[in-house]
Amino acid sequence: MKYIEVSFTMDDTGLFRDMLVDTLGNEGPYESFVDTPDGVKAYVQAAEYDPEWLAATVQAFPIPLKYNASEMEDRNWNEEWERQHEAVLVRYEGGSVWVRAPFHSHRTDVDYEIIIEPKMSFGTAHHPTTAMMLAYVAELPLVGKRVLDMGCGTAVLAILAKMRGAAYVEGIDVDEWAFRNAQENAATNGVELSLKLGSAADISGRFDLIIANINRNILLRDMAAYAEALEGGGVLLLSGFYQADEGALIARANELGMTFIDKKTRDGWSALQLRK
Repeated sequence: MKYIEVSFTMDDTGLFRDMLVDTLGNEGPYESFVDTPDGVKAYVQAAEYDPEWLAATVQAFPIPLKYNASEMEDRNWNEEWERQHEAVLVRYEGGSVWVRAPFHSHRTDVDYEIIIEPKMSFGTAHHPTTAMMLAYVAELPLVGKRVLDMGCGTAVLAILAKMRGAAYVEGIDVDEWAFRNAQENAATNGVELSLKLGSAADISGRFDLIIANINRNILLRDMAAYAEALEGGGVLLLSGFYQADEGALIARANELGMTFIDKKTRDGWSALQLRK
């Protein structure tokens, strides 16, 4: 998969860097960000890159921005992962989850250990949203439940749900790279998942728990499909957005007959637990 790297510079980072990231991630298709001393680097799939939208966004921004967009060179992502990332210990109420790559050390002092092959799919537990969602999945009673992981990425959340006794776990992702990575990770961890290459339009069946760690705009757009597939009394877990966006998501959930139960926050990001 090809990515575009857009490097932004600004005279005053302060709150403006977070404002820019929020705009690019919530109003646009940008997936990940890296802070720099005088701005931020943003990454978007080449197929989703819209230079006209970007130019209009920069023009409307409250302070002057300079930016440069370039296609990222092909890399050995396995080597990139091994050089830059460490295994992650996620603590939750009552235990811990150890998420590691095959080259990281095995641990016996944790409740769950998940091995994620080093690919580019989102979901390595390094991001606060993934860590919060892992904690939720670890805390909820899942034995015998039917679980759907929308935008499953590496399938780390789906794998944990299966490890925790879910009877059926389905993962859907629109990206073929993520779909294949999810298949590989399920096999590596010895769990059986039903994996699909698709979108919310491909949801079929009913579920006791639906997980969606995507972004604000997609969650708002697709929440009606999630609500339709959720059993009465079922739980919807949402993340992939900033704390400032909680109100809009809760309001949409209420419109669809779901109520707010709980939330987690970390580093400005949020995760919501809702019930139908």
